[in-house]
Amino acid sequence: MVYEPTLASLRQHAVPTWFHDAKLGIFVHWGLYSVPAWAPTTGPLTEVITQQGGAAWFARNPYAEWYLNSIKIAGSPSREYHERTYGAGFSYESFAPLFNAATARWDPNSWAELFRQAGARYVVLTTKHHDGFLLWPSRVPNPYKGRYCSERDLVGELTQAVRAQGLRMGLYYSGGLDWTFNDAPIRDVLSLLAGTPQSADYARYADAHWQELIERYEPAVLWNDIAYPAAGKVKALFAAYYNRLPEGVINDRFMQSKVAASPLGRLALRLLLPLLTRTLGNGSLPAGGHYDFRTPEYTSYSRITPYKWEATRGLGYSFGYNRNEGIEQMLSVTELVRSFVDIVSKNGNLLLNVGPMADGAIPDLQRERLRGLGQWLQTNGEAIYGTRPWVAAEGTTAEGVDVRYTFKPAALYATLLDAPPGGLSTLKGLRAIAGTQVHLLGREEALTWRQAGNDLAIDLPATLPASPAYALRIAPPPQYLS
Repeated sequence: MVYEPTLASLRQHAVPTWFHDAKLGIFVHWGLYSVPAWAPTTGPLTEVITQQGGAAWFARNPYAEWYLNSIKIAGSPSREYHERTYGAGFSYESFAPLFNAATARWDPNSWAELFRQAGARYVVLTTKHHDGFLLWPSRVPNPYKGRYCSERDLVGELTQAVRAQGLRMGLYYSGGLDWTFNDAPIRDVLSLLAGTPQSADYARYADAHWQELIERYEPAVLWNDIAYPAAGKVKALFAAYYNRLPEGVINDRFMQSKVAASPLGRLALRLLLPLLTRTLGNGSLPAGGHYDFRTPEYTSYSRITPYKWEATRGLGYSFGYNRNEGIEQMLSVTELVRSFVDIVSKNGNLLLNVGPMADGAIPDLQRERLRGLGQWLQTNGEAIYGTRPWVAAEGTTAEGVDVRYTFKPAALYATLLDAPPGGLSTLKGLRAIAGTQVHLLGREEALTWRQAGNDLAIDLPATLPASPAYALRIAPPPQYLS
């Protein structure tokens, strides 16, 4: 069909099968902030804002990609580090030549190969973060900074490398914040909502960049962040995108509003501040008028959703590389796999972030986790890729092991999030028919099973290889007894 720039027309776009099937994407935060690569290890977004509030989050922001904002806040750990390390007169823009020199050593093919080995089906790169620095040589220069961009076409080179590995390429762009247009420090939730530049110049600038990115790189995903200027021509942008790339998808962060720009609007937001803080504490931002998927951050949903969503998070507390993060702040491979299985069971994808160093090197701790996830998927990917949510997402075996369910028309997959004690796994509320076969993925021989009343008892090997989770294929799918 031909899409028109109206909500009625845009909402006819169905989430494409590839995005439902893909399950795993790799997010990449890379830019000038990768040079200082510093932030306090405060904790995960949802916990800090929920327990301490928005002001506490921004004063000790663990997102290293927010370095420019953090050093504007007097008394912040990042500002103290910056002045101690570089001097109070060292500007953020002075990181640009250092970043460009470092990226000369970058090999995009090594990234793309690692992402494929991790089991990813798509990649999303930050083309412009909140600092306004571009990772491609745009024909639309920054009116305040001139040629404020990378010397190499980092977007184009990674796009080519990713597609050569058989993966899809998506692009991130910060439409809601650009500190070259509005450099007011963000100290709390209200100033975050008021931070979107609303000038006509910025709206044209952001529109032109998205149009250029679509025309030049044809991204499979449009991943905008925070919000979008109210004067931006979002519906026209979306219609042109779908007409050019019908299999493309758009995230939920193109929200447009001028509420925070007026005194009356700011008063209303102050009254709504507790609600807004809770919303951000739940890892969400107000959604735009049209989107293909929601994007909870550093959190997950507790049940199956009727709409598609994508959980996004870093391996540690930061998206950009933070030199302070060690093994204590990182997800283990076991935590990563179990969280991923939970997300998929509830109709989600995982957009898992890596934060490279300035020269493009991906730190060892991050590489280890990507490879660990990939190794698990090599054995158990059948229970993940191409599946859909079942009638129930989760349960607990009679032996006390948590289980997550995924579904294909020919089989139900029950993924045990721990080794079953004594080699027995009793799946409660499942009734199989005669002739059903049960397999532990990674082993050829079928397992023995029996119906124990309303439960399905499965005999597993008494000893199992160490693994974060164990996936069972039950074919044909059993009846669910709620």
